[in-house]
Amino acid sequence: MSDVPETSVNDLADDAVLLDVREQDEWDAGHAPGAVHVPMGEVPSRLGELPETDEPLPVVCRSGGRSGRAVQWLQRQGFDVVNVDGGMRAWAGAGKPLRAEAGNEPTVI
Repeated sequence: MSDVPETSVNDLADDAVLLDVREQDEWDAGHAPGAVHVPMGEVPSRLGELPETDEPLPVVCRSGGRSGRAVQWLQRQGFDVVNVDGGMRAWAGAGKPLRAEAGNEPTVI
């Protein structure tokens, strides 16, 4: 997906504002502390919930495929967005912080 702008997890702050487009169970298992959760299928109906940032908004999923498609769609709607290369797997692999719902040990599923 060479036409999709990407950013590396190493270029993002640990508390970066991200749009996480994974499903609810993936989000509950572990997510970035500054992420906003809008499952990919709900993005078109929840555009008003997307965080406003001065920089392009990073979009993340588990490995980068779904978020890449979301980035393409959001760009066509006029949003300034970038795909997080490697997704949450890369985020966790880089030792970035994770939060889980219900006090469970955070993980990327």
